[in-house]
Amino acid sequence: MRILVLGAGHVGRAVVDALHTEHEITVIDTDAVRLSALADRYDVRVVEGNGTTKRVMREAGVEDADLLMACSPREEANLVSAMLAKRLCRKIKAIVRTSSVEYLEAWHEREIDVDFMVSSELETANAISGLVGVPAARQTDVFADGRVQIVEFDVPAQAPSGPVIGKPLNQGDIPRESRVVAIIRGERLILPRGGESIEPGDKIVVIGSPAAARAWSRLIAHGNQEVDDIVIFGAGRMGTTIAKVLLGRDIRVRLVDADLERATEAAEDLPDARVFQASAFDPDFLERERIGSSTAAVFCMNDDARNLYAAVLAEVHGVHLTIALVHDPSAVKVYERGGVDVAINPRQVVAEEFVRFAHDPRIRQIAMLEGDRFEILDLTVRPDSELTGKRFDDMPQTGSVIGAVLRDDNVIFPRGSDVLQPGDRVIIFVESRRAALVEKVL
Repeated sequence: MRILVLGAGHVGRAVVDALHTEHEITVIDTDAVRLSALADRYDVRVVEGNGTTKRVMREAGVEDADLLMACSPREEANLVSAMLAKRLCRKIKAIVRTSSVEYLEAWHEREIDVDFMVSSELETANAISGLVGVPAARQTDVFADGRVQIVEFDVPAQAPSGPVIGKPLNQGDIPRESRVVAIIRGERLILPRGGESIEPGDKIVVIGSPAAARAWSRLIAHGNQEVDDIVIFGAGRMGTTIAKVLLGRDIRVRLVDADLERATEAAEDLPDARVFQASAFDPDFLERERIGSSTAAVFCMNDDARNLYAAVLAEVHGVHLTIALVHDPSAVKVYERGGVDVAINPRQVVAEEFVRFAHDPRIRQIAMLEGDRFEILDLTVRPDSELTGKRFDDMPQTGSVIGAVLRDDNVIFPRGSDVLQPGDRVIIFVESRRAALVEKVL
């Protein structure tokens, strides 16, 4: 597939990293330094210039392109570039990144002629909404209209042996309607068979029902409490979007911002939330408002250092779960060392949505784990696939594990004796470097 990527920033780099080995990619940006860094690292073509002009789009090869991913930070440029591309090439599909609720609503109402729009704020809010339902999770995503949940857990290094830790999987008390699809031990990936065991310090990936995901969370965290009261620090566009999504789930929300104008606007826009004009670094405020009584806190200020300090301070005051947005990917490890429970990179969340459109059209959804090292795919099995009619125990090794099957509107969490059927919709864990092979086989 020939793909044009508008924007060589964080999202553009993530898209290129995930797709460059399988597709012919051209990256457009006005920043020569960013383009040079991409060209040095990946086998991609780069075009320096303004992607909102015919000259630059034609130089990039828009007439022969199959897909435009307009993912620069400038949403107006993304829109103009996408609409221009569709006028210059009738076959091209255009995917646009936006941070505007108004643009998103206009697209839903078919007032904007692009094929798909991705909202950084909404995708991040949905990711956080999924996390608070499974407090012990390192990362989570929901597939199949909410019926299947993918969860990654860090098993504590000092975790004692228990129902699922230190026992062979075929002897452990595994929650029903779930399957362990990966054990990550250091740099080693283990695709688990029944005789494998989960050990302290492992990372595990589980595919299961939402109820099973919550059961796994209780097992990993030894009975951690339900998250029903969240304080959000930062009342900008991101913070208010997160608040709206959480309020829609009947979770109590407190919103805090030091800026009077932003706090006032948030209070008017979110009458069901309690909004405070205060500093996230004011210990007197944290104590007075009993912020420590919240079961979770989300930090979405525009600075990683501020988010980190505020999260540690909130933990000192008793907050059980801290979730911080990260703007520089290199800050993720700093967050982890500093004690932040979960770091979310909004650009990475958005990149996942873009990457989905470059995969096999049978793929309905995709999630990326461990810095794009692994993928979860929602894929429909071809009638002529060589794997149809095979028992799961007899499947060849492809660096992948099928964690769930949707068949006739039912969800099956397969065991070894189950048989794959034509037309099955499978939720599959796979190493990213093997994803194209798995798509071909299925």
